[in-house]
Amino acid sequence: MRCAKVNFWTRTSGLRCHRSGPAGMTFDALLDEVGAFGPFQVLLVVLMASSRLVLPCNLLLNNFIGAVPPHRCKVARWNATTASAVPLGDDGLPQACGTFVRPPSLVAGNQSEATPTVPCLHGWIYDNSTFSSTIATEWDLVCERKHLPQTINIIFFLGLMLGSLLFGLLSDNYGRRRSLLLSYVLSLALGLASAWSDSYVLLAVLRFLSGTALAGVSLVTITLCIEWVNSSHRASMCVIGSLSWSLGNMLLAGLAFLINDWRPLVVAVNAPLALAVLTWRWVPESARWLCANAQVEKAHLYLNKCARANKRPELASKDIVEALSSAGKSKKSKKYTFLHLFKTPKLRKISLVSGIAWYGTAVTYYGISLNLSGFGLSVYLTHFVYAAVEVPARLLIYFLINRIGRRPCLVGTLVLTATCIGVNIFVPEDVWQLRSAVAILGKGLSEASATTIILYTHELYPTVLRQTGLGFTSVLSRVGVSVAPLVLFLEDVWSVLPQVVLCVGAFFCGLLAMLLPETLDLKLPETVQDVETPACSKGQEDVPLETKNTT
Repeated sequence: MRCAKVNFWTRTSGLRCHRSGPAGMTFDALLDEVGAFGPFQVLLVVLMASSRLVLPCNLLLNNFIGAVPPHRCKVARWNATTASAVPLGDDGLPQACGTFVRPPSLVAGNQSEATPTVPCLHGWIYDNSTFSSTIATEWDLVCERKHLPQTINIIFFLGLMLGSLLFGLLSDNYGRRRSLLLSYVLSLALGLASAWSDSYVLLAVLRFLSGTALAGVSLVTITLCIEWVNSSHRASMCVIGSLSWSLGNMLLAGLAFLINDWRPLVVAVNAPLALAVLTWRWVPESARWLCANAQVEKAHLYLNKCARANKRPELASKDIVEALSSAGKSKKSKKYTFLHLFKTPKLRKISLVSGIAWYGTAVTYYGISLNLSGFGLSVYLTHFVYAAVEVPARLLIYFLINRIGRRPCLVGTLVLTATCIGVNIFVPEDVWQLRSAVAILGKGLSEASATTIILYTHELYPTVLRQTGLGFTSVLSRVGVSVAPLVLFLEDVWSVLPQVVLCVGAFFCGLLAMLLPETLDLKLPETVQDVETPACSKGQEDVPLETKNTT
């Protein structure tokens, strides 16, 4: 019997290919033998937890360390009232960036409009009721230097872009585990060093390098978890990992409230990485990656560790070892580069479409987050609420992606996000309750699209190029993060232009995502050939890598 020749990326009901014994088993079939989801996988998630919490704390840290509190010019050597030394604005409050050249003459208790003003000569006085210290207050990054606190954030994301490229290649060519240790150690050292920066330039350099190192944590941790489970549990592992983002985000709000000095806050958000370094010795290498790179003995070792933890029989059979050996030897160990993402037709299409989808998801998520207002709460409580609303969105998408598929979820969440943005264009500003509700719904949907695309991208790329592909798409997402604040500046041209741009962008990316293949219930592709060539699609977890089209 010969299986019908169908595309690997589509599913056909009723079709099933049978294996002919242990020597024909694929990696997913071996993983089922040792336990595809059990105590071993739960322990893996726990080992990754401390480092996953650090990610949102660092990515959104600038909301607090770069905050610019209310301020006014410091007045020196004048026996005059503050109101007579500092010009007042239309709201009656002292202006932040100007002072009189000399004490103005007072006419009927009012400041003379003819008195000239100059930039602050003696520094600034800051309102320390919310933040006792930020980089803005320490280095006077206000007025003509007011762009510098946000520039630190852009520099950090540029580091993440570089790190996504570097750690994607390192992880695919030298292993997940080694790359993870390197990112842990560098992230901890650079993060702590940032707290002792004695100048803005040094802080900018250290934040750039810290972002580069943290990219490894972001890429490798979720990939390791997904590669140790079968197709039916990949969504669970991805959503659990994504929930750690929301928990870390809420943790940041609590830490920032308790520690309102920027230097101790930087230390606090990076301290959990010390625990991650200590527990790294128990983190297993990806047996899937080992098999794909012909390291059969190590793969057999880790699979048996998984079997013992899950209380399953060890893979001691000679036939099972031969199956691993056959699978490993069938794939020539080679070094891959980013060029391999575009050398073959289907991978080229996946890379281009998923990259644009990542960009659209990121710019939409951060565009909404930066533009969401109307709660009237403190900065800490507002940050906490924004993080908390992501939790139900992630849980909802968990139930949907295993029922209707990855592609419909990604397309649907992006299009609905665009719809929410579009609706708010026409809702009057004085109806702030409705605007806030629609904005929160849009933020939840954009978060759901982000959760979906993380899992989806892992399933689209083969094992030998998975981290490289994730590195490429992550770079485009960081571009989206950097562009989001610039999009909001378009309101100076037309007040609703930022919403129009975000709406059109999200809608376009949602429609474009329809070009991606569905991956629900399909085994993870191991090689480039697995993506490019047809194969049996129903019951694919039992299809030998060498004989996909025959039984």
